[in-house]
Amino acid sequence: MPNLKDLKNRIASVKSTRKITKAMQMVAAAKLRRAQDAAEAARPYAERMASVMGGLAASVGSSEGAPRLLAGTGSDKVQLVVVMTSERGLCGGFNSTIVRLARMRINTMLANGKTVKIITVGKKGREQLRRDYANLMIQHVDLTEVKRVGYANAADIAATVLSRFAADEFDVATIFYNRFQSVISQVPTAQQIIPAVFETEGDAGGDATLYDYEPSEEAILEDLLPRGIATQVFTALLENAASEQGARMSAMDNATRNAGEMIDKLTIKYNRSRQAVITNELIEIISGAEAL
Repeated sequence: MPNLKDLKNRIASVKSTRKITKAMQMVAAAKLRRAQDAAEAARPYAERMASVMGGLAASVGSSEGAPRLLAGTGSDKVQLVVVMTSERGLCGGFNSTIVRLARMRINTMLANGKTVKIITVGKKGREQLRRDYANLMIQHVDLTEVKRVGYANAADIAATVLSRFAADEFDVATIFYNRFQSVISQVPTAQQIIPAVFETEGDAGGDATLYDYEPSEEAILEDLLPRGIATQVFTALLENAASEQGARMSAMDNATRNAGEMIDKLTIKYNRSRQAVITNELIEIISGAEAL
């Protein structure tokens, strides 16, 4: 059984840990509000842009003049996987859920005879994926020094992906990230960005026929698609940022409560041990007095 000094030191250590986790929870809560507002503000723009490009894509269809980013290469042999995670830990299962989804897709692609190339955004995803797929990783994007994700960061990532596509390094590109729903709910999401895929709505084709475009739909798409890919990457980064802070806030709240429970148990154990020591000392004093 540990002595009183060991128990006292352990209680003090857990109390210090609880102060740290409580402070981290409060910091994450403050950052979450800004990150959540940014993610929610970006959604209508991204959805509207996707709707416009979806209408144009429906008009263009599979015509010979369709942009390459929409039509693709005609093959899906080489797959590019862009895995977006956080640069820091202590955020519960946030990174693990993204990596788990990416790992499932990668294994399925490899089983189907595809060639897979991996780009990681965020240190935690790279650390987990390189254990099994170090030979498939072709690039890492380091955002350690970025305090607040901006469009410029997304534009750089999109430019890298687009340049590799222009160089015929892959056929299909998919990004993996967590979509923010609430503090306790983040949804791991896989989104194909090349070739561009748009959700078809019932009235999308009807809307497209109401407009005459100048220049042509193909020319407009040629200009909009790269911007659309950058917008999708930016939206994913914002969703990830909000999800990370939500997951960290929840994880630190759990850690703080667990530390409190541990302090209570250790305090009870300390009091019982202290009482046992006092009782033994009294017995020794009484026994000594009786011996005299």
